[in-house]
Amino acid sequence: MTTTTSKKLTFAEFLEQYPDGYGIFELVNGEIVQVEPIRAHKNVARYLLKSFDKEIDRLQLDYIVDKDVVFKTVTASGEERGRNPDVSVVSASLWNSNVLAYAALTEPIQLAVEVVSSNWEDDYVDKLDEYQRLGIPEYWIVDYLAIASRNYLGNPKLPTVSVYRLVEGEYQVQKFTGSDRILSPTFCELELTVEQIVSASQMRKL
Repeated sequence: MTTTTSKKLTFAEFLEQYPDGYGIFELVNGEIVQVEPIRAHKNVARYLLKSFDKEIDRLQLDYIVDKDVVFKTVTASGEERGRNPDVSVVSASLWNSNVLAYAALTEPIQLAVEVVSSNWEDDYVDKLDEYQRLGIPEYWIVDYLAIASRNYLGNPKLPTVSVYRLVEGEYQVQKFTGSDRILSPTFCELELTVEQIVSASQMRKL
């Protein structure tokens, strides 16, 4: 990640100054931060986006799926942040209620997916807390390289998809590895395994 400004910004100022067309950016600690994923990371995100989109079409679900959905979160200290998950599933009714608006949302989306990079603590700690506070019903952490510590992945560390489901305002997690079929509250009939996701990354050695 590279910081592009030193001025402390609000979420509204972040949207005004968002460098549209120049990459993916988030608002963190009052600064605009550019997110630069590797190609394997993008392969995983693209594969998940396509998998969700096929399921939405197959079952005629009231969702849209996109990789460029920005929304406001708030930390425990009240700091405004702007997040842009690797994959976002949003109510189509909500999205289309104002099609002239820009992509930024203040309402919780249905499902956020973060594909883990070297700064894995952001996904497992900061974003987990922020998404729970916002009330996002389902949150996936896709650790296809098993980067996180053993506190999160166990021993031995294995590629893992952690699915967090919001229950009475708090996330409950279910973890999947190997040939496990990932169970999603949003996509109940989804046929998807961790092995398939890892394979989609095109990484030859993990």
